[in-house]
Amino acid sequence: MVKILVVDDDQGIRDMLEIMLSREGYEVTCAADANKALSRCKKEKYDLILTDLKMPKIDGIEFLKELKDICQETMVILMTAYASPETAVSAMKEGAYDYVEKGFDIEDIKTIISSALEKKGVKRDDALFMKKVEDAVSFGNMIGKSKGMLKVYSIIKKVAETPTNVLILGESGTGKELVAKAIHENSPRNNMPFVVINCGGVPESLLESELFGHVKGAFTGAYVDKPGLFEVARGGTIFLDEIGDLPSLLQVKLLRVVQEKTFRRVGGAEDKKVDIRIISATNKNLEEKVNDGSFREDLHFRLNVIPIHIPPLRERKEDIPVLTNYFIEKYSHAFGKEIKKISSYALELLMEYPFPGNVRELENIIERSVALETSNIVLPENLFLAGSVQAMNRFNDVDIPMAGFDLNEELAKYEKHLIEKALRKAKGSKTKAAEILQVSFDSLRYRIEKLGISID
Repeated sequence: MVKILVVDDDQGIRDMLEIMLSREGYEVTCAADANKALSRCKKEKYDLILTDLKMPKIDGIEFLKELKDICQETMVILMTAYASPETAVSAMKEGAYDYVEKGFDIEDIKTIISSALEKKGVKRDDALFMKKVEDAVSFGNMIGKSKGMLKVYSIIKKVAETPTNVLILGESGTGKELVAKAIHENSPRNNMPFVVINCGGVPESLLESELFGHVKGAFTGAYVDKPGLFEVARGGTIFLDEIGDLPSLLQVKLLRVVQEKTFRRVGGAEDKKVDIRIISATNKNLEEKVNDGSFREDLHFRLNVIPIHIPPLRERKEDIPVLTNYFIEKYSHAFGKEIKKISSYALELLMEYPFPGNVRELENIIERSVALETSNIVLPENLFLAGSVQAMNRFNDVDIPMAGFDLNEELAKYEKHLIEKALRKAKGSKTKAAEILQVSFDSLRYRIEKLGISID
């Protein structure tokens, strides 16, 4: 975020500028005199300083001179009630960007600040956007306020307005299609089609026709001319999901589209030009596929102009509560229920879970929990976490009878067994047992009471 320091011995001026500039999306700090301002500048960098000319002890011109030794790159604008040509010359000689007379029009000072920041290489729109991002929980249809997601939002904002090809990288279930859609919706193409195809979900024999279309008689069953998705998306965006699964022959044809903006329908003789933006995504390591020869290096370079990496949910756990609340509200409404929140212990279980299926898995877990829940709060017993079953299979060889058995009951037995074992190891100390099991003391106490474990 753009940082501005306001230096003035008049409290009213400081308050007015702080309110006005904060509303514009800037991070504003104030100082009552030049000494305090210099002290702040030694500890923190500011993009721009608005300073009064007439101040006690050190005036604005002297302040400018001392500022040179601390932060030469900071833009400075002088404010004065005693403007004169001599003042302007002195200010400019000492490196001030501009000066304004007090009683200035608000819109005029906004324009001067924007011009100064643009000269420094900082745009006001970026400042506004980053303020919104840092205060936001969501962007488009994406939910999350972790540093990893804020970085994704920032990149989306920067690349959306360009025609550049983007490659979205991330594990299954992280929301790659949502990122692609956000790029499209924030781009100049947002009133044109957004077309999605999963390159690994269509048989190779049909994929070429799906992408590029075909002419009548091109193959058995081609009774009429059919446009492909590149024609359907003309002027808009095509999202090629799981691009790493694209067959070699189609990689050659896609490269031609990327390089020459032309393609040919299956069985056709006519080249068709297309204005389109290509966004690709994969959960595979394309560099490894390039090295083993299964993916063309030149196509990889063409598609991977701007990479966007979506972090897995296990690396942004601070997003779990926000996502959980969103999904509870979504499915409570869908199922006609009045479930308002998740219990603290149930949330703790989610925070401890690694989520191999990422956000998609969390959504499935909450959907199931809301469907099963009979109270107005999601309780731990209605959470089904695959890790519990994996742990049971790893540490205890359990036979599954053909007649079946109650999974929740078996999991409870296994959980009870582990807690009792930890308590024996800790010689009855619940605090120590909680450390051994890597859960909080309150979580362990809840489980002990829930499972009816007696402590001798």
